[in-house]
Amino acid sequence: MENEELFAGEPAVDARQHARRTHAVTKNAPLHVHTEPLLAGDDDSQDGEWPRDDDQSSEIDARPRWRRAHIWWLLPFGLLFTLGFGGLAVPKINLIMTLICRDYFSERSLKDSRFTYLPVVFGEDNSQCRIPEVQSLVARFQLYLNLITGIISALASPRLGHLSDRYGRTKLIALGATGAVLNEAITLILAKWPEYMSVKLLFIGAVFDGLGGSFTGAQALIHSYASDCTPPDRRSVAFGLFHGALFLGIAVGPTGAAFLIKQTGNTVIVFLIGLSFHITFVLSILLIVPESLSKKRQLAAREKHRAKEANSETSNGFSLRSLNPVNLITPLSILFPAVGRPSVLFPNRRGASPALRRNIILLAAMDTAVFGVAMGTMQVIIIYAEYMFNWGNVESSLFVSIINVVRVINLFVVLPAVAYFFRTPSPDNGSIRGSDMLDIVLIRVSVVFDVLGYVGYAMSKHPAMMILSGAVASLGGMGSPTLQSSLTKHVPHERVGQLLGATGLLHALARVVAPTIFNLIYSLTVATYPQTVFVSLAAVFGLAFLMSLLIRPHVTLEDEPEIDVTVEANEEGESEQDGLLAR
Repeated sequence: MENEELFAGEPAVDARQHARRTHAVTKNAPLHVHTEPLLAGDDDSQDGEWPRDDDQSSEIDARPRWRRAHIWWLLPFGLLFTLGFGGLAVPKINLIMTLICRDYFSERSLKDSRFTYLPVVFGEDNSQCRIPEVQSLVARFQLYLNLITGIISALASPRLGHLSDRYGRTKLIALGATGAVLNEAITLILAKWPEYMSVKLLFIGAVFDGLGGSFTGAQALIHSYASDCTPPDRRSVAFGLFHGALFLGIAVGPTGAAFLIKQTGNTVIVFLIGLSFHITFVLSILLIVPESLSKKRQLAAREKHRAKEANSETSNGFSLRSLNPVNLITPLSILFPAVGRPSVLFPNRRGASPALRRNIILLAAMDTAVFGVAMGTMQVIIIYAEYMFNWGNVESSLFVSIINVVRVINLFVVLPAVAYFFRTPSPDNGSIRGSDMLDIVLIRVSVVFDVLGYVGYAMSKHPAMMILSGAVASLGGMGSPTLQSSLTKHVPHERVGQLLGATGLLHALARVVAPTIFNLIYSLTVATYPQTVFVSLAAVFGLAFLMSLLIRPHVTLEDEPEIDVTVEANEEGESEQDGLLAR
């Protein structure tokens, strides 16, 4: 299979490393692979560390306690990044509209000398630009930007995630965010000197943003960092906090930007502050936030990668096979582990069980659907509400704020409280344990809230009902972090970055496909039955709920009992494990 070719040579590397650890321990005492439980209440867990092996644990213990990796190092700076992202959204759209409107009128005046128009000034009202021709050009330009960013980030995200397994999380998070810095720097230049610049310069910024993985790749890398320093039974809460920070930035950012513009009368200052937030994020990740992966683990991952490259048929020189379009989706092979035999995920064992493989595929499909709906429906919901209830900018802004506030409270308060009172800490010995029952219940409940919310949208006859439906749908926001944390429980730790990089690829594709589909459905049915899009979305979540019924809790490798073996040294000082490896 493709996923077995992807990491050829790794079984031997894993075997040698395990043999060295086994031989070192068996010189003095028998080896019991089953380790002591690591409960959620332990001091180590509270310090933010999760020592899964001796190499990681020894290096973490050597750090001062205040310099150990923890999500609270990353969360404040992540919030700063999302505030910059959210604050620039509306001013950037207005900048694009101003430049396209200016170019449209300029081109029209060249064709018709009798045509005159008022000056188009960035930051002003420019009411003359509110015509269908300009709106159509703006929508088309936005589509091109999304396609460029989405396609490139779909290619870059899984590779960044894979690199983070070998070179550390913080370096790759900073590298990815540098793409956003370059994108916003170009936008600032365009906003500062719009009379000398072309709006097409933003295409270059979209390329830089895509090469950095955009915000979908950044989210995957940040979740990889959280996985390193958070026990499995707490990951859904950690991921939920980062999701909450994203929605908090989306909710507060535009409001803060509007306040600054109103107080200063200068729109450029918003771009300057947004760029400074992004630069601060990159510098803080490089200089302040501690790395979550130990050097020894990074070196081990690089050794495995070199072994794979040395045994790869296409590693020496260029080949036409590298241009095969199928290779663009090769990173998704991690979502399809081989069943019943060694694979990329389980090179030294008998492969994944059918239940484990089914769980991974179901969780990845549901996660992609939930993310795609979240990215592709907000614009449609606002257009529908303004059409049905004659809402203006004030009413629409209030509606968006209420939805995001409910979602933030849900992720910052409700999800941690549920985990605190109902999560049962489980011992961790480094084995794959899969989702627990609380994960599955949270996923199913979240999907039910989504179904109720979108059915409510379709049945709303009054603005209050529309707002209530939005709040109910927002309660389903805890489904996405729980889905992603559950995925990380189905793969070995050294594959977490690669797995989340693959989900970043799926998110990037959903970012392009979902808005296109939902906007198309709405445009085709708005004249006859405008609620069709919400009925379709409720059906999507209904299918997701049926899929969640197939997820099994606590899945592991195929019929493999708990590892609790004793290895004795022979007369030559070689363990039985070494002898088996030698054969």
